[in-house]
Amino acid sequence: MNRIGLIVSSLLVLLVLASSTLFVVDQRQFGVVYALGQIKDVITEPGLNWKLPPPFQNVTYIDKRLLTLDSADAEPMLTAEKQRVVIDWYVRWRISEPTDYIRNVGLDETTGARQLSRVVRNAFQESINKRTVKELLSLKREALMADVKAEVLAKVRGDKPWGVDVVDVRITRVDYVEAITESVYRRMEAERKRVANELRSTGAAEGEKIRADADRQREVTIANAYRDAQKIKGEGDAEAARIYADAFNRDPQFAQFYRSLEAYKNSFTNKSDMMVVDPSSSEFFKIFRGGGSAVGAPKK
Repeated sequence: MNRIGLIVSSLLVLLVLASSTLFVVDQRQFGVVYALGQIKDVITEPGLNWKLPPPFQNVTYIDKRLLTLDSADAEPMLTAEKQRVVIDWYVRWRISEPTDYIRNVGLDETTGARQLSRVVRNAFQESINKRTVKELLSLKREALMADVKAEVLAKVRGDKPWGVDVVDVRITRVDYVEAITESVYRRMEAERKRVANELRSTGAAEGEKIRADADRQREVTIANAYRDAQKIKGEGDAEAARIYADAFNRDPQFAQFYRSLEAYKNSFTNKSDMMVVDPSSSEFFKIFRGGGSAVGAPKK
């Protein structure tokens, strides 16, 4: 029984020793082997590797993927015309030489990102000091980012190389500081209101002009129509009068009789109408007094 326990214990010890000497490097990482605090080897290819058990050798891992560093502060920078602006930027970078990186920067990506952020900010400050706000917002913005990238690369590849590669530097936003932004917005708002009021005034004037022209045309059209109507009516009345005159001139006595009958008919339109006159002295009832003689004999 004791012999079986000894065998099992020995196997466990061997497994522990084997696990401490074997390690796997992922394709997204560098494996750095240390021997008593010194870099012994750097594993760049993924796979299974071995080392001496601790404390003789230890292994750490460093990310070799493309990393993104975003601007972390909003401290304003001065342009060439002394305007205070705030910029947002990001940097795409990676660790290319882990040995140089560990010796000159640090043991993890956070340390490198922190130091690289300071270098990028200083490069932006120097470049922005040479340019105006208009240039920052124009096509020269690309030249600014290229200059910053070149300056950062010169810094990380200097006498003590960082072992990193800066792939791209980009500006995502350029804006005035909050106090200036508020005043700029107020000026823009005032300018837009001025333009809007000017357009409203112009539109109102054009509207009044159009309405006045329409009213004038309406009055002219009505006047012309009234004139033509009165002309036609006058011609009709003249023609009617001519026809009446021609007809009545053929038999004046009959014309007088006919007009008297029309007058009687117009005077007594309702059954309740009443007129109190003296028939003997009123010309109105002359036809009644004269009987049929008022008509006279028809002309031959």
